[in-house]
Amino acid sequence: MAQTDIIMPTEAVRELPRIRTIAISDLRSALAMGLDDFKAMPTHALFLVAIYPIAGLLLAGAIFNYDVIPLLYPLITGFALLGPFAAIGLYELSRRREAGLDTSWRHAFDVVHSPSFGTMLAVGFLLLAIFAEWMMVAQMIYASQFDTSQATEFDSLLRNLVYTPGGRNIIIYGNLIGLLFAIAAFSISVVSFPLMLDRHVGYGSAITTSLMVVAHNPLTMAAWGVIVAALLFIGSLPGLVGLAIVLPVLGHATWHLYRKVLAPDHRSRPDYVAEPKGKRYAADFPASLFTRSTTPAAAPEIPADRPARTNSH
Repeated sequence: MAQTDIIMPTEAVRELPRIRTIAISDLRSALAMGLDDFKAMPTHALFLVAIYPIAGLLLAGAIFNYDVIPLLYPLITGFALLGPFAAIGLYELSRRREAGLDTSWRHAFDVVHSPSFGTMLAVGFLLLAIFAEWMMVAQMIYASQFDTSQATEFDSLLRNLVYTPGGRNIIIYGNLIGLLFAIAAFSISVVSFPLMLDRHVGYGSAITTSLMVVAHNPLTMAAWGVIVAALLFIGSLPGLVGLAIVLPVLGHATWHLYRKVLAPDHRSRPDYVAEPKGKRYAADFPASLFTRSTTPAAAPEIPADRPARTNSH
């Protein structure tokens, strides 16, 4: 019998997953498995993340045009805060490949059918809020050291950062505060999105589990954070184009890291079966695009030798 999708668990978990102790060798293994997934699904992964470097280039161009060049570095580094949410489609592809299912690119969007999709959106908005707060803090740090009423040229900004006391203060304090934002975002999201996708847990359980993973493996997870930051930095160097490779590899690797650090859930799951769409009418447009068919199921046939049941009083 053909294997079908298993995106929907039987029920929400009643307890937090058991956390394993992992080592640096597990990080190397997760990266190797992520690279293997990328090699097996390169077109799909590139399709999913193509918008990421393109959006980065467009935003960078907007920054140059609007004379807010000082926010270029915070913007690029802040992208890493949103990475775990942007990679949920990659987690789904890795999950499907692991289960021996079809991994064509359209299945990356199966996450919208997950019962926990709403909770994933909630944690995604939390990461977006952290990103927005980081951008505001970065602007405040810059404004505390330099005059923001004058337009800034890129060359003059670099000179000010390197050769003036205010610039050195921005480099030191800006990176330290940015590190705190990165640690916060990393801690709440390192395994939360794969966990919500895989086991249909609420955002509270997912975030708590993610924090516990970091607390249980502090050195190993710190090393993972350094690896992620280093690879993102390398991928950002050639005009962000390298992120088209780095991001899918990290996304797939994060799925395998999740598998290594949390004990598996062996409970059975029902097959996922898409609901029939039924007929849609032009008069219902555009509402019909967002609602499922409510056509009632046909009444069961009554055998000829069995009289129909009637209500009698």
